Amino acid sequence: MSTQILRSGTSIGANVMESRNAQSGLDFINKMNIALKEADETEFWLRKLLAGGYIEEKGYQSMHDDNEEIVRILVKIIKTMKQKCNRNG
Repeated sequence: MSTQILRSGTSIGANVMESRNAQSGLDFINKMNIALKEADETEFWLRKLLAGGYIEEKGYQSMHDDNEEIVRILVKIIKTMKQKCNRNG
């Protein structure tokens, strides 16, 4: 499980970095959506680690809060870019 959370957690950042070189607005949105999916997967693994007793509630809550903030940021970026793409045709 720890390997899975490492993969999904680091994939968030990798996709955000990759979005910097997007070929278009839609490509940018796609990369951000992948990062968002990885954040969702990270939350899944965090819950499994908590349920399995591998992390304590306090540690889970801290990581969960950080992950939720990342989700909120990604959602805002995606919505803003979609609006921009819709305005520009």
